[in-house]
Amino acid sequence: MMLAYRLVRLIETHADRLASNLLQKVQNSPELPSYNNVPTEELRQRVYDIYRHLGDWLMGKDESELRHRYAAIGFRRASQHVPLSELILAIVLTKENLFDYLKAEALIDRPIEVFGELELLQMLEQFFDRAIYHAAVGYEQEEVAQVMQR
Repeated sequence: MMLAYRLVRLIETHADRLASNLLQKVQNSPELPSYNNVPTEELRQRVYDIYRHLGDWLMGKDESELRHRYAAIGFRRASQHVPLSELILAIVLTKENLFDYLKAEALIDRPIEVFGELELLQMLEQFFDRAIYHAAVGYEQEEVAQVMQR
């Protein structure tokens, strides 16, 4: 668990760099054209918040806060006319960006540390899976709200 804690702190410490890298990937992705509808600073701040407070999400496991945060993101992206497929891909890229960073930066000194890293990876997978689900729920709520307004 000590390695997992150390890796989370490494991520949080470099949240700014991680957010910048992801922002560049999103802006350069031909699969995410609708993200042009999302203000650059808004996207950067959302991603920074994810990385900067990752330990709170993983260690606290506050499902209600996760639900609220990602439902709001889904709702916002729907109102910005970002297709659900692009929203999901952006969350997947957020995870992949993080995993790429961990592969490059996380040096494992002892075989026992592999178990700590596996535990962290499992927690990260669970976090991002739940984030996708809650973002989709928020997205669907915005779609219903738009239909009701017509």
